[in-house]
Amino acid sequence: MDLQDRSYEIVVVGGGAAGTSAALSCARARRSVLVVDAGEPRNAPAEGVHNYLGREGTPPGELVAAGRAEAERYGAEFSTGEVVAAERAPGGGFRLTLAGGAAVVAARLVVATGLVDELPPVPGLAQRWGREVLHCPYCHGWEVRDRHIAVLGTGPMALHQALLWRQWSPRVTLLRHALGELGAEDRANLDARGITVVPGPVEGVRVEEDRFTGVEVGGRLLACDALVVAPLFTARLGALADLGLRTEPVRRGDVLVGTRLPVDVTGATAVPGVWAAGNVTDLTGNVIGAAAAGANVAAQVNSDLVEADIRRARDEPFVVREREVADLVAGERRHGL
Repeated sequence: MDLQDRSYEIVVVGGGAAGTSAALSCARARRSVLVVDAGEPRNAPAEGVHNYLGREGTPPGELVAAGRAEAERYGAEFSTGEVVAAERAPGGGFRLTLAGGAAVVAARLVVATGLVDELPPVPGLAQRWGREVLHCPYCHGWEVRDRHIAVLGTGPMALHQALLWRQWSPRVTLLRHALGELGAEDRANLDARGITVVPGPVEGVRVEEDRFTGVEVGGRLLACDALVVAPLFTARLGALADLGLRTEPVRRGDVLVGTRLPVDVTGATAVPGVWAAGNVTDLTGNVIGAAAAGANVAAQVNSDLVEADIRRARDEPFVVREREVADLVAGERRHGL
């Protein structure tokens, strides 16, 4: 697809659940829509999407492909690529330059770029991310129910995680790793849930013949079936930050859990003409929530464009009248009224 200098009413950056849902709703509203997607979905390692009513267990790629086909049926266009530069367009709207040099103009933007999971620096951990290395019990708890679950203690959130994951299995172990000494209250809570605490730093993840077998603590193998971690959830903006978009820190108490792009209740950012949906604004949102957010933002963007269409139409008759009178009075010799 040759995109050079093409103009769209709406460009969506990010083709996951939020972005594709926004594109579908905008296309059904008879808007010209382009989705630019880098093709690096956060949930690619996962076997299936969970808690998505009607599509439980569907592989992430299959779900997005189905949504894309639906959006394309209504006229939405998709381009695989990355936005490498973003600026205000001289005539209004936004000009986005894609990797490879092509540029497109958008009257409105929807940011659905998601986030990056910054994982603890434990050798071998990243290679098992989304398989046996997990973070969300609502996404993966059922799949490891009643098995031995270890929780990596990288900060205070690990205590919450251990207590929560106990809902899915009676065999939960808290690996103190980088945690300091536990207070009496924390110890009492862990004891009440029957959670074992293992001291010492975790030195690595043990894998044998592509099978996760556990973690190494103090030079010995602690066998377990799953390892729970607490990533730092970092909003992904890339070149879109050039438009003036700024992230903000997200904390739980005194603990930094990540960054997000702030939006108001409509999904609008602080930059006029730019909306956002999905994990880039909501760090803990699941796939069905992201899809819903994309649909909601699409309605807001379309309403904004309707208002712009009305203003343009109300101004247009005066321009047409001036042109008609000029033709009658002076023929080719135009003048202003």
